[in-house]
Amino acid sequence: MEKQAKERVYSEQEVAEKLAAELPYWYYEDGWIRRKYKTSGWKGTLMVVNTVGHLAEAAWHHPDLTVSYAFVIVKLVTHTAKGITDKDFSLAKKIEEVIQWQPGREGGALEGTPNDDPRFKYLKYD
Repeated sequence: MEKQAKERVYSEQEVAEKLAAELPYWYYEDGWIRRKYKTSGWKGTLMVVNTVGHLAEAAWHHPDLTVSYAFVIVKLVTHTAKGITDKDFSLAKKIEEVIQWQPGREGGALEGTPNDDPRFKYLKYD
């Protein structure tokens, strides 16, 4: 088994700058980058958790999650590097892209979830 090269750990200032430029809804706190996704209830919360779970497993980089009735908080850090690395930014970007996807705004064949009917609304988009 080959030894992995040491991963670059970003400074707190670099993390703040990168988040502001690339992931404006994410923030840095206590050594983690974080994002709170607000949902319309338990159904939406479970959909967010399962989506993040799939992406994390496919990436082989696993966040910590705080799960409640109407929100999910995603926390990322690279434990092996003891800090924030490109792995964290890459997974955060993919999570953001998938969770915040709104096909109805793209003008294609997919209309997206109707938000005007509470029976179907499940995510509070930013």
